[in-house]
Amino acid sequence: MSEPVDPRTPQTERGTESPGASAHSGRSIGKSNVTSKAAGKPAPIKIRNVGPKSQAWLRQVGVRTTEEIRAIGAFETFLKVRKAGFKASLSLIYALAGAEDDVHWQALPAERKAELAARFDAFEIEQKANKKIFRPRGESSGMGASLVERALGPSERDD
Repeated sequence: MSEPVDPRTPQTERGTESPGASAHSGRSIGKSNVTSKAAGKPAPIKIRNVGPKSQAWLRQVGVRTTEEIRAIGAFETFLKVRKAGFKASLSLIYALAGAEDDVHWQALPAERKAELAARFDAFEIEQKANKKIFRPRGESSGMGASLVERALGPSERDD
């Protein structure tokens, strides 16, 4: 006969995470740090200051550990994420710098934050300048004809 189950207890603690598993089956219950459930792949390593979405971005660009961030550098790691098309911001740079220095991102020295912010600002200005360079003169933001050109129609544009 089975024991009464407290509905507030998560299923993984009740030993029902997989068919046939029981509290006495010898299996450990809970999360494993060695392998993930999917195909025996190593479980993702938690990077300090980095949330799940940012960690997914990092995995997409091939960065999986704090040691890799240290080898590449916080700002260069950010550049890899941005070049991959993700909408990373200054917050990610601070998080990566904190991971690189093994401190909470809020504990970064003001000088380091200022240097990172200046590099980020320069990067943003460069990105905006590059977008303007590639836009043909007189063309709107990639939407085809401007609102004025669409309102005038073809015959009135030639005047």
